[in-house]
Amino acid sequence: MSFLYEKSDTWRWLVRKTRDSRSFFFTFATVCGVIPGIIGYGVMQATNSTNPELEARLRKSARPETVMMGKVNQERLAEYLGELKQKQDTNDRYVAALRGETLTRKPYQRIQPVPKPNDTVTTKPQ
Repeated sequence: MSFLYEKSDTWRWLVRKTRDSRSFFFTFATVCGVIPGIIGYGVMQATNSTNPELEARLRKSARPETVMMGKVNQERLAEYLGELKQKQDTNDRYVAALRGETLTRKPYQRIQPVPKPNDTVTTKPQ
């Protein structure tokens, strides 16, 4: 790594130019940020597939637990968005999570504590 800043004339020139010229510094910084962004955007657009046949094949070959989790997440999102649409207070979700509790699907019993594991220790007679 010391080769970069000790012996390379290009590196020394770059450091000198960015130190002496404010406009060169901002131009260089912009190029270092914009060029990778453009390349990344191009790669994402090239690799993004909107092929309906491919999507159908991937959905058909999905594992059962993946399909189940997708449905559960969709139901939870629909419930949460419905609460937001009705302008219900959803702050209790965060309070419940901080207490280690989870929400239930029962409409009048919104928060239910998580059952604690059994702490009894059984000892074997020797």
